[in-house]
Amino acid sequence: MRFLKKTNLNFLSVRKTFYIASLTLLSFGIISLFIKGIDLGIDFLGGTELIVQFQTPAKISDIREALNKEGITRAEIKIYGDPLNILIRTPVHEFGTVVGDNIKTTLGKNFPDNPTTILEEQKIGPKIGAELRRGAIYAILASLIVMLIYIGFRFKFIYGVGAVVALFHDVLITLGIISLLDGMTPFLDFEIDQNMVAAFLTLVGLSVNDSVVIFDRIRENLKIYKTMSLFDVINKSINDTLSRTIITSGTIFMVLFIIMLFGGEVTRGFAFTLTIGIVVGTYSSIYIASAVVYEWSLRKKQS
Repeated sequence: MRFLKKTNLNFLSVRKTFYIASLTLLSFGIISLFIKGIDLGIDFLGGTELIVQFQTPAKISDIREALNKEGITRAEIKIYGDPLNILIRTPVHEFGTVVGDNIKTTLGKNFPDNPTTILEEQKIGPKIGAELRRGAIYAILASLIVMLIYIGFRFKFIYGVGAVVALFHDVLITLGIISLLDGMTPFLDFEIDQNMVAAFLTLVGLSVNDSVVIFDRIRENLKIYKTMSLFDVINKSINDTLSRTIITSGTIFMVLFIIMLFGGEVTRGFAFTLTIGIVVGTYSSIYIASAVVYEWSLRKKQS
């Protein structure tokens, strides 16, 4: 299936406009990350998390007031999928299951006519949280280095550099957009947890796939059109793969968008990260990865 008829767009001629657009987005995102940041989930901070099922729907404000009265402050309380299910997270650390037991006792005392069932209880110590946080950073950096080595071997080193620059671009812009939008509405209430880290690792894989397809076509076209300039070969290669890129990214985008809207609280952060990431990744495979290869070639000729 070909989504677009044969196109002849001059992508590289407008690359500098898109450099400015990318730098602007990166700047806003990095400023937001430094000033506002993004909340870390219990996975990385440590603390206690309970998923409680009430017999009838309970008000979040009533639960918060009850917990505050018992000294359990700064707890995150929200509906967890079903209106009867409530997620309670607190960063308070105590020995053993003291915090979880206090929450259960408080709920039983303040909601005697609305019995609760504990669906899940999780406690993560601060040391484990720090180890998970460090492991997540290492995992993302390792994936970027592996991509650089793989594409460097499969094509040329500069192609690996172009792909990794595009990946850094995708990860940083997506992270920046999440930071900018975080907390604007209850729907956009995000935190960095293991699901979101998994989304960023998936984004690295999806984004590099688009770049590899274009690089593959550039390599083929360089052999076929030996008299054509690199500028024209890159433009032709992006045009040749444009229909495939839009269909692949478009179908993934639609699935992720539906999961984001209707998938519930648990998967929303994951789906939102990938929904933004797939758009940014498709854009960068066209305007960043290939453009880096062309800029390097241009400077090599001039030197």
